[in-house]
Amino acid sequence: MIIFIKLLLAHIIGDFIVQPDAWVADKEKKIHRSMYLYLHTLLHAVLAYVLVGEKAFAAYALLLAFLHGGIDFLKLRFQRKENKRRWFIADQWLHVLVIIGITFGYNGELPDFSFADDQFWILVTALIFLTKPTSIIIKNIISIWTPENKWDKNDDSLQNAGNYIGILERLFVFYFVTSGHLEAVGFLLAAKSIFRFGDLKEAKDRKLTEYVLIGTLLSFGMAFLVGLLVQYGLLFC
Repeated sequence: MIIFIKLLLAHIIGDFIVQPDAWVADKEKKIHRSMYLYLHTLLHAVLAYVLVGEKAFAAYALLLAFLHGGIDFLKLRFQRKENKRRWFIADQWLHVLVIIGITFGYNGELPDFSFADDQFWILVTALIFLTKPTSIIIKNIISIWTPENKWDKNDDSLQNAGNYIGILERLFVFYFVTSGHLEAVGFLLAAKSIFRFGDLKEAKDRKLTEYVLIGTLLSFGMAFLVGLLVQYGLLFC
């Protein structure tokens, strides 16, 4: 089980945490001619090997990276603006299936999803997932409803403030759920509603208000669900 958790953590770090937006843009533009596609693939091999921490895993780390690069190539080759969200979801599921396959090949057994091992790896993986990875997932889910005036040039809000607010609120929700203070989740949601939706009401933009509401509820919901899953998993450690 712990091999699967470590490989999942390596994937989260490699795909969402340390990969700059400039790499993504270059890969989408040049596809297989982008050197960042190969750097990204190599990075996944290094992360997997380092986190697993076993010399015998070297060949499996290279295989994992090769398959990861192949999946990324297929996504870059066939994705278009209109189907980018579907390819993003398919890409991530394929990566998870590869991780499961590598875990099975190395251990000779499938991952145990009852989370019966190692509290540290479970908590670290959950916390990292609730930062930038969840922001990207939510952004892709709600991309079909993006209002035309979402990126208002006259908007004087802080750069990326909404993204950081979302990360912080998910971490708070995660802590409240895992520590058993569920009433604090309602307090946090009410506090955000007062500050955020008051501004949206003044803007008198119904589509933008609904867009932000969907994003907020998804953010809270995902953090709440991850908190419950981790709380359940820790019972078996």
